[in-house]
Amino acid sequence: MKTNSYDISFTWIGLLFIILGILFILIPHLIRYIPEIQKVPPLLLYIYHRDNFWFATSPLLIIISVLSIIFYLIRLRIP
Repeated sequence: MKTNSYDISFTWIGLLFIILGILFILIPHLIRYIPEIQKVPPLLLYIYHRDNFWFATSPLLIIISVLSIIFYLIRLRIP
């Protein structure tokens, strides 16, 4: 099986998303100890908290994920 540069780049993008996902899982816990994280621009990090429920996500990460999936699907259809 021949590996091309697209496969390698998608591997690195996948690893980057895994690392970012782990960070986003840890962010609600880190906010309790480092409140300055909430001052990050909302495009990079959106934090929702009510009572004892904390939710953090990144709109930029979602946009990049959707674009990479679309790019991958387009690449599959082009011979």
